[in-house]
Amino acid sequence: MPMALEIVQIAAGQMDNFSYLVYCPETRRGLGVDPSLAPEKLLAKAEELGVSIDVLVNTHGHHDHVAGNEVVLKASGARLAGHPIDVPAADLQLTEGAQLEVGNGVVEVLHTPGHTPGSLTLNPPGALITGDTLFVTRVGRADFPGSDPEALYRSLQRLAAFGPETLVYPGHNYGPRPFSTIGFEKENNPFVQCADLAAFIKLRMG
Repeated sequence: MPMALEIVQIAAGQMDNFSYLVYCPETRRGLGVDPSLAPEKLLAKAEELGVSIDVLVNTHGHHDHVAGNEVVLKASGARLAGHPIDVPAADLQLTEGAQLEVGNGVVEVLHTPGHTPGSLTLNPPGALITGDTLFVTRVGRADFPGSDPEALYRSLQRLAAFGPETLVYPGHNYGPRPFSTIGFEKENNPFVQCADLAAFIKLRMG
């Protein structure tokens, strides 16, 4: 059984972004996710909890998620991680099936393209940190350069196959609550409920 990791959700900036601190409670080693527009909040939370940030992960390459990278990297000495398509400067190039050791725990990496070609979802035990792929009762846009609504549909179907109790931690606070579960999304997210690709494209792109 993989060791449980602590996940701290942090409000990060004017665009309702969330960043995250994922850490091992035994070793106090951690990784940061999407420092966004308020990197000082991620650093402050790590200091408050006595956690060393070893790796900084970007779920994708949009400015509102990566803007705070340099501040966090300089302050923590962390290595930058991301998919090579979206974050070509990453020290750790993450693709499907990669694993990130966090103290005595492990975070699995899923490649979930659609919002961007290199969008990633992080899978600590029992949870999904979904970036801009899946929000609470909503999903990411698919009309940006590099977006692909068909790929987004497939990525959402993949996430929906996780157990209903799996926690969902999105990249923005766009829904009725800051985080949810896969079960909640299957019951309340019209994009996840689409019967097929055609219905999804009509809803997302219409």
